[in-house]
Formats: sequence, C-alpha cells, structure tokens
Amino acid sequence: MAGFEKVMLKDQSQPVLLAVLAHPDDETFGTGGTLALYSRRGVQVYLVCATRGEVGEMDPKLMEGFTSVAERRVDELRCAAQTLGLAEVFFLGYRDSGMPGSPDNAHPQALAAAPLDQVAAEVTHFIRKLRPQVVITFDPIGGYRHPDHIAIHQATVKAFEAAGQAGVYPDPEGLPPYTPHKLYFSTFSRSFLKVSITALRLAGRDPHHFGVNGDVDLASIAAVSFPITARIDYGPVAAIRDEAAACHASQGGGQMGRGLQGWIMRRFRGDDTYLRARPEPRKGERPERDLFAGI
Repeated sequence: MAGFEKVMLKDQSQPVLLAVLAHPDDETFGTGGTLALYSRRGVQVYLVCATRGEVGEMDPKLMEGFTSVAERRVDELRCAAQTLGLAEVFFLGYRDSGMPGSPDNAHPQALAAAPLDQVAAEVTHFIRKLRPQVVITFDPIGGYRHPDHIAIHQATVKAFEAAGQAGVYPDPEGLPPYTPHKLYFSTFSRSFLKVSITALRLAGRDPHHFGVNGDVDLASIAAVSFPITARIDYGPVAAIRDEAAACHASQGGGQMGRGLQGWIMRRFRGDDTYLRARPEPRKGERPERDLFAGI
C-alpha cells in the first residue's frame, strides 16, 4: 500500500503478528496503532481475545438491538477489527472477570479463575496454528492490574515457551511445534503517571482510588515500572486507530477511550510502547522502532 513500508523477513516467509489480549477494546486502546500500522505494511495481524467483555459497563441506550453486553461488545470488536485491518479474531470463550475484588472474579467461567495450564494450552494452539514471528500481550501487571490482563499475560508467556516443545501441551489438531521470534509486553512510561499522582494528592484526591468507579490504584501501578525497549510511531495510521476506537462506543471510544487506558492514550498519543521480553534486550541496546527488526 502506498505510503507504508512493507515488512521484509530474512527467510521471506509470510510476516505474522499475533496479539493475545483479554477484552474487546484492548486491541484498540492499548495496541491499535501498532496493529493498524503493521496490517498496512502487509503483515497478517491476528487477535486472540480471551473474553467477550461480559461485565463491561453499558449505557442502556446502546443495548438497543442486542440481547447482552457481550453481544454488543463483540459487535464493536468486529467493527474495530475490520477498521484496523485484522486478518481474523479468535475467542477463547472465557468470561470477563471484572476488576479486582469483584464478585465476577469467582465466576466458574471467569478467565481469572481458569487453570493457567488450560489457558496456556489454548494460546499455544494458536501460536502453532498461526505461526507468528511476533507475539504481543500485556505487561506482568496487566497495565493496571486487571485480573484478566494478568491472567492472559501469564498464559501467553507460558505458551510462548511451550509452543516450540513437542511434548508440552500436545496439539488437538496435531500441529507441529513452533517458536516465535519475539515476545513483547505492551506497557507505558511511569514518569508522567508519578507527576499526575503528586498533582492528585495536592488536589485532595486519593490516587489509590482513581477512575469513574474508584477501582484503579494509580499509586500501586506507578510503583512498578517496566523498561521501554520498543517504541512504535503509529502517526501515519493515527486516524485509522481513532476510527477503530470509535467502534467501541460502549467504552467511550468516541472520546478516545475512558478510564486509565484512555487517559494514558490521550497523554502518549502517537506512540505505542513495549518491553521486549524475548529475546531479552542486551545491556545498552537502543529502543527498537520496528517489532520485526532483526527477523
């Protein structure tokens, strides 16, 4: 496509990027610029979404024509996926676990309640099936400590290591082992967050109870920092990313997302930032500008 550099791999195989995330909207609010950019560079971009966002907040007006919150949010994801240029979306079929301490955490189908090996085996299957060179998921605290984000992070890390081992998680379709080249965690700089926490305290607000429902602990999030080893400039597709965000109307997409993710996105608009987990960065290595660099 004119204006976009095509990703070229040394072995000339089909470039594939796999994002393994938790809810409809994670693909856009956290990594949408990256996914849109690589799709338009000729990469086959796939999404594995663990849940259908069953317990997400919903304006009753947006439920017209839908029988459940999950149905509405899946419809929004389809819209966003088409806009971003995703090749296909796969659901694992777990239930949204809600925020920490929510009764939904204990639901028998909740992702956060599922055995880690069970979820990891399912992610392993998709790695072997799609054979991505690059895999993206959340950082170890799931960005803002959402139980589902943490659960799918842990499962994806385990699957990344297991996918290349024939004796681990035997594939239901008999697919051969396959090891991706790289694993990245979507994350963000804590510097601005720390300044904001100071401002909140000066204003008499409690940074341990941020957001519409007061269920996001900014102070706890700021206390854990991950190095940024890759920075993807999605400026050329920023309008496409914003169009995809608008698909998620139930999550405030028309206002570039609500809650912590939307707040961060508005502050750092134009760049998606990552920690490369595999292979681990070398000491002194400069941040990458291309997730497929060196492949």
